[in-house]
Amino acid sequence: MNQGPLNEEELEWLDEVLLKYGNEDSVLDVSELDGLLTAILSGPTVIEPAQWLTALWGGEAHVPHWSSEQEMTRFMDLTFQHMNDIDQRLNEAPDQFDPMFGYLEEGEEEHTIVEEWCFGYLRGMALGDWPPLPADLEPALGAITLHGQEENAPLLAQMTPEEYAESQEAIQPAALQLHAYWREQHALQLH
Repeated sequence: MNQGPLNEEELEWLDEVLLKYGNEDSVLDVSELDGLLTAILSGPTVIEPAQWLTALWGGEAHVPHWSSEQEMTRFMDLTFQHMNDIDQRLNEAPDQFDPMFGYLEEGEEEHTIVEEWCFGYLRGMALGDWPPLPADLEPALGAITLHGQEENAPLLAQMTPEEYAESQEAIQPAALQLHAYWREQHALQLH
């Protein structure tokens, strides 16, 4: 199995497959997948691949009827390679951890789209059935839920462009903080 980050072509292929087999309840793009995998790798419990791979498609009924064995194998290989890359960055090079947000180009401007990533992260949290966090970590989770829950749209709409940009910039350190917290909890349980 290959190591390291996926290249542009591999990410585009994953995006296409997620869209091809996607439905209202599934993960629809690489950004959302990246958020889901980050939460799965960061949480308090180990979630078995069989569980999160089924959840990724929106449940048992939606697991794809792959067009070929090769397509399924490539999807699995790339997904696990991407997951290993996230895991390595979170644990060994947090300064290189970079959530895979989407981008939207409007004329000359490029806008960062964080909603799908945050939505995926919250899905991963729900799968991991996270217990309540200590009060000092609530702002970290809040940075992600702000963009990951539809009911926060009116709140986001009221922000100035600067506040909005700051709220997006808070997501990456928040994810690292949450990962570090659960990693510390695991270490404490082992002693």
